[in-house]
Amino acid sequence: MSLPLSLALYRAATTALEPFAPLLLDRRAKAGKEDRARLHERLGRPVAARPDGRLIWLHGASVGESLSILPLVERLRTERPDVAVLVTSGTVTSAQLLARRLPEGAVHQFLPVDTPGGARRFLDHWRPDLAVFVESELWPNLLLTAKARGVKLALVSAKLSDKSYAGWQARPFAAWELFSGFDLILAQDGRAVERLTNLGGTVAGEADLKFGSDALPVDAAALASLRVRLGDRPLLLAASTHPGEDEIVLEAWRALPDRPRLVIVPRHPDRGPVVADLSLTTGATVALRSREPDDSADVIVADTLGELGLWYRLADLALVAGSLVAGIGGHNPLEPARVDCPIVSGPHVENWLTAYADLRDADGVAFADASVLGARLADLLAGPEILKLQADRAQAFVARRDAEARAGLDRIVALLDADSPLETGA
Repeated sequence: MSLPLSLALYRAATTALEPFAPLLLDRRAKAGKEDRARLHERLGRPVAARPDGRLIWLHGASVGESLSILPLVERLRTERPDVAVLVTSGTVTSAQLLARRLPEGAVHQFLPVDTPGGARRFLDHWRPDLAVFVESELWPNLLLTAKARGVKLALVSAKLSDKSYAGWQARPFAAWELFSGFDLILAQDGRAVERLTNLGGTVAGEADLKFGSDALPVDAAALASLRVRLGDRPLLLAASTHPGEDEIVLEAWRALPDRPRLVIVPRHPDRGPVVADLSLTTGATVALRSREPDDSADVIVADTLGELGLWYRLADLALVAGSLVAGIGGHNPLEPARVDCPIVSGPHVENWLTAYADLRDADGVAFADASVLGARLADLLAGPEILKLQADRAQAFVARRDAEARAGLDRIVALLDADSPLETGA
């Protein structure tokens, strides 16, 4: 069957431009937008060996999408160690993040430029059984070539911006060709369901891969011990702070009429002594948890690894940092919500916009910028019953979305057991 005109023109244009791809990538590398040592991957010429057996390929365009893939990767490596996992992304930053976070046995590659030749070479080498695309980055040559070879296709956490939706509406035959080709579509929300259905996709349900993770772990003995040792004094937690935020938090805390105990967890534990020195300038008693912690101190700097789950469970209110100054993008608000901890955040949450918007709609989060943080904290801490209701709403919302996401992961994993190219000889 012939391609719709817009897709045929796209294929012709990318074929004509393919000889110029090395020059374009070289220029991008000079601008710091490509990893020069790995440009061969962007040209669809991988050198990493393909693992034996079946292989699932997951693609997330940039940092946010790459982060959302990790729970699925971890689950696949745990539950299906017989299946190799290839993860692709398109930005240098996402590649650096995945290099640190991918579990052992998962392979990262840059996505090839979407030319017909690059798509063929990439698929010739990796021969995936299942390809999973996150959110909305669709590359026609890769998708159509994979579909023609019998690769199962899934689009998960799917969403379309207003601009992207309008663009596909202007090319309805191309949209139908691409979206109807997916074996599984899981939309991020109800609006995405409607849009994807209008474009020809068959949506099986809703699932946002930012959800679905387990609650942060905790040492039960340490939790029980600290509950007793810390006493009844309210506890305010500043979680995952960055330079420039500790000063804001300390100034707001110092202005509170009835100071709660303050626990600061720096995002990078090696900043612990610096944060402790800043805390001492307030005249408070300060303890550094990595040394000899003083449980009676006004400020505890928790410069230890792996204890955020402990402090979220102990806190009466948690400020999720990374959100008070620009350029960081916020941190994960779902972690405190899962353990029934009330949440307040600064305004800079670009990396978690959807999660925060959903929590706000559920009346499960409070916001404050640096200029009003002290007053906002005072109001929140003065109403523990209201905080408890907020935390309960957030926990219920996240529990529902986690269940949806896990069900979505079940559907993705089930596609592996459908007839695959390697099993059928396709």
